[in-house]
Amino acid sequence: MENRIVSDIVSPEDVSLELSVRPSSFEHYIGQEQVKHNLKIFIEAAKIREESLDHVLLYGPPGLGKTTLASIIASEMSVQLKTTSGPAIERAGDLAAILTSLAPGDVLFIDEIHRLNRAVEEVLYSAMEDFCLDIVIGRGEGARSVRIDLPPFTLVGATTRAGALSAPLRDRFGVLCRLEYYETKDLAKIITRTAEIFGIEVIEPAAFEIAKRSRGTPRIANRLLRRVRDFAQVQGNDCIDLDITNNALDQLQVDKQGLDHIDHKLLLSMIEKYRGGPVGVETISATIGEEVTTVEEVYEPYLLQIGFIQRTPRGRVVTELAYRHFKMEVPKD
Repeated sequence: MENRIVSDIVSPEDVSLELSVRPSSFEHYIGQEQVKHNLKIFIEAAKIREESLDHVLLYGPPGLGKTTLASIIASEMSVQLKTTSGPAIERAGDLAAILTSLAPGDVLFIDEIHRLNRAVEEVLYSAMEDFCLDIVIGRGEGARSVRIDLPPFTLVGATTRAGALSAPLRDRFGVLCRLEYYETKDLAKIITRTAEIFGIEVIEPAAFEIAKRSRGTPRIANRLLRRVRDFAQVQGNDCIDLDITNNALDQLQVDKQGLDHIDHKLLLSMIEKYRGGPVGVETISATIGEEVTTVEEVYEPYLLQIGFIQRTPRGRVVTELAYRHFKMEVPKD
């Protein structure tokens, strides 16, 4: 796979960066105003009743702050946060070990919760609903069921594919929050805040330029800022201005719309090889050398959001907006 400077694929370096700039309270969490407003109310109500917060499902494209929100929820509830992911919980026993280690009121965060296997998911039902585990011990005629009581806890699940969750699991979440792509002004605030943490100045036009090319995603905004900072420091500048920003982003092949060379490759292959579509996602995957799931979860969401492609029953179609972006004539039927 080619290196993709603005991809939503998370590297260990990205994780370290996110931990260093992650806000620890709603006060410092920028954007997602409706989600924040509602969560504040739900948390305050739970604290008044001296109960655990109801289970929360956070869903939306990657890089929008789901993990950060889970951490803030635990902080606001004054409880511990335990973190895992759907693929990491391979057996029901793994989940049982995690759940029995929770203290009353703790928050358990499961990232990529749509990737839980069915056996594990079924154990989770009673844990979420009744705060207990029904474990089968032994096999055959000697098998017996044992019920283990759990302390009240809050499950925070995160997913980029809410539709992939089974209905029984989705229905057990009392709070559903959809995270939306960020507006440029909010991303510019995030970039300015991150620059302060990094100890480097970024002027307002430069922050807005990085924001405009960040695909509506804070994770990408912080990553681009880090790369622009590299260019500035190598050139001996203590301040990131608009010229440095434009030069750095052009060198990184991130265009004014936030599209990089892989996005260009995807769109141009559809235009030049398939007359703009319709094209099946498997064909697109083979053409650009990426897995189908990567095309669907990393590349497509933003291209759909900005209206450059459409999904149809026959496949993906490039829109007139994309042709205009590349200054190409729209083919006539």
